Amino acid sequence: MGNQVVIAVGTFILLLTGLLLGYVLSQLVLGFLAFNLLTFFGTLSLILIFGTLYYVLFWQLRRDQSRPSTNQEISNQIDDDVSDSYLKNRLIAKLSGDTAAAERLIEQAKETYPGMPENWYCERVLDDLERS
Repeated sequence: MGNQVVIAVGTFILLLTGLLLGYVLSQLVLGFLAFNLLTFFGTLSLILIFGTLYYVLFWQLRRDQSRPSTNQEISNQIDDDVSDSYLKNRLIAKLSGDTAAAERLIEQAKETYPGMPENWYCERVLDDLERS
Protein backbone atom coordinates (compact mmCIF):
# COMPACT_ATOMS: atom_id res chain seq x y z
CA MET A 1 0.00 0.00 0.00
CA GLY A 2 2.82 2.41 0.86
CA ASN A 3 4.55 1.92 -2.48
CA GLN A 4 1.31 2.67 -4.33
CA VAL A 5 0.99 5.97 -2.44
CA VAL A 6 4.58 6.89 -3.37
CA ILE A 7 3.90 6.05 -7.01
CA ALA A 8 0.61 8.00 -7.08
CA VAL A 9 2.05 11.10 -5.38
CA GLY A 10 5.20 10.92 -7.51
CA THR A 11 3.14 10.65 -10.70
CA PHE A 12 1.00 13.63 -9.71
CA ILE A 13 4.03 15.80 -8.87
CA LEU A 14 5.77 14.64 -12.05
CA LEU A 15 2.74 15.63 -14.12
CA LEU A 16 2.44 19.00 -12.39
CA THR A 17 6.16 19.73 -12.73
CA GLY A 18 6.10 18.68 -16.38
CA LEU A 19 3.19 20.99 -17.13
CA LEU A 20 4.85 23.89 -15.33
CA LEU A 21 8.16 23.25 -17.08
CA GLY A 22 6.43 23.09 -20.46
CA TYR A 23 4.63 26.35 -19.78
CA VAL A 24 7.77 28.19 -18.67
CA LEU A 25 9.78 26.92 -21.63
CA SER A 26 7.03 27.84 -24.09
CA GLN A 27 6.83 31.35 -22.63
CA LEU A 28 10.61 31.71 -22.93
CA VAL A 29 10.58 30.52 -26.53
CA LEU A 30 7.65 32.74 -27.51
CA GLY A 31 9.35 35.73 -25.90
CA PHE A 32 6.61 36.50 -23.36
CA LEU A 33 9.01 35.76 -20.51
CA ALA A 34 12.33 37.57 -20.26
CA PHE A 35 15.41 35.43 -19.97
CA ASN A 36 17.34 36.47 -16.87
CA LEU A 37 19.03 34.83 -13.90
CA LEU A 38 15.73 34.18 -12.12
CA THR A 39 14.11 32.42 -15.08
CA PHE A 40 17.33 30.49 -15.74
CA PHE A 41 17.53 29.09 -12.20
CA GLY A 42 13.77 28.52 -12.06
CA THR A 43 13.84 26.53 -15.29
CA LEU A 44 16.94 24.64 -14.19
CA SER A 45 15.30 23.71 -10.88
CA LEU A 46 12.15 22.51 -12.71
CA ILE A 47 14.31 20.34 -14.97
CA LEU A 48 16.16 18.89 -11.97
CA ILE A 49 12.91 18.21 -10.09
CA PHE A 50 11.35 16.62 -13.17
CA GLY A 51 14.39 14.44 -13.85
CA THR A 52 14.76 13.34 -10.24
CA LEU A 53 11.09 12.45 -9.90
CA TYR A 54 11.15 10.61 -13.20
CA TYR A 55 14.17 8.57 -12.10
CA VAL A 56 12.81 7.81 -8.61
CA LEU A 57 9.35 6.91 -9.86
CA PHE A 58 10.53 4.44 -12.47
CA TRP A 59 13.18 3.05 -10.12
CA GLN A 60 10.37 2.35 -7.65
CA LEU A 61 8.25 0.70 -10.34
CA ARG A 62 11.16 -1.48 -11.50
CA ARG A 63 11.92 -2.47 -7.91
CA ASP A 64 8.29 -3.46 -7.32
CA GLN A 65 8.23 -5.60 -10.46
CA SER A 66 11.43 -7.46 -9.60
CA ARG A 67 10.34 -8.23 -6.03
CA PRO A 68 8.44 -11.51 -5.46
CA SER A 69 4.89 -10.60 -4.54
CA THR A 70 3.56 -13.65 -2.71
CA ASN A 71 4.73 -16.00 -0.01
CA GLN A 72 4.49 -18.88 -2.49
CA GLU A 73 6.95 -17.16 -4.86
CA ILE A 74 9.33 -16.48 -1.97
CA SER A 75 9.06 -20.12 -0.86
CA ASN A 76 9.74 -21.32 -4.42
CA GLN A 77 12.77 -19.03 -4.65
CA ILE A 78 14.15 -20.38 -1.35
CA ASP A 79 13.54 -23.96 -2.49
CA ASP A 80 15.41 -23.27 -5.75
CA ASP A 81 18.33 -21.74 -3.84
CA VAL A 82 18.49 -24.73 -1.48
CA SER A 83 18.37 -27.23 -4.36
CA ASP A 84 21.06 -25.25 -6.23
CA SER A 85 23.41 -25.35 -3.25
CA TYR A 86 22.65 -29.04 -2.65
CA LEU A 87 23.47 -29.90 -6.26
CA LYS A 88 26.64 -27.81 -6.21
CA ASN A 89 27.74 -29.49 -2.98
CA ARG A 90 27.12 -32.93 -4.56
CA LEU A 91 29.14 -31.90 -7.60
CA ILE A 92 32.01 -30.61 -5.48
CA ALA A 93 31.96 -33.82 -3.43
CA LYS A 94 32.04 -35.86 -6.65
CA LEU A 95 35.15 -33.90 -7.68
CA SER A 96 36.85 -34.54 -4.31
CA GLY A 97 36.36 -30.96 -3.13
CA ASP A 98 37.71 -29.23 -6.24
CA THR A 99 35.41 -26.17 -6.40
CA ALA A 100 37.36 -24.56 -9.24
CA ALA A 101 36.81 -27.63 -11.42
CA ALA A 102 33.13 -27.65 -10.52
CA GLU A 103 32.76 -24.00 -11.54
CA ARG A 104 34.65 -24.65 -14.79
CA LEU A 105 32.38 -27.57 -15.67
CA ILE A 106 29.27 -25.52 -14.91
CA GLU A 107 30.58 -22.65 -17.07
CA GLN A 108 31.29 -25.09 -19.92
CA ALA A 109 27.75 -26.43 -19.65
CA LYS A 110 26.41 -22.85 -19.72
CA GLU A 111 28.33 -22.15 -22.91
CA THR A 112 27.14 -25.37 -24.51
CA TYR A 113 23.50 -25.05 -23.41
CA PRO A 114 22.68 -21.36 -22.87
CA GLY A 115 19.48 -20.14 -21.24
CA MET A 116 18.81 -22.99 -18.83
CA PRO A 117 18.18 -22.68 -15.06
CA GLU A 118 21.20 -22.84 -12.76
CA ASN A 119 20.23 -26.17 -11.20
CA TRP A 120 19.89 -27.75 -14.67
CA TYR A 121 23.58 -27.10 -15.32
CA CYS A 122 24.57 -28.76 -12.04
CA GLU A 123 22.37 -31.78 -12.85
CA ARG A 124 23.84 -31.98 -16.34
CA VAL A 125 27.42 -31.92 -15.07
CA LEU A 126 26.59 -34.53 -12.40
CA ASP A 127 24.99 -36.79 -15.01
CA ASP A 128 27.99 -36.40 -17.31
CA LEU A 129 30.37 -37.31 -14.47
CA GLU A 130 28.31 -40.36 -13.49
CA ARG A 131 28.24 -41.61 -17.10
CA SER A 132 31.99 -41.35 -17.52
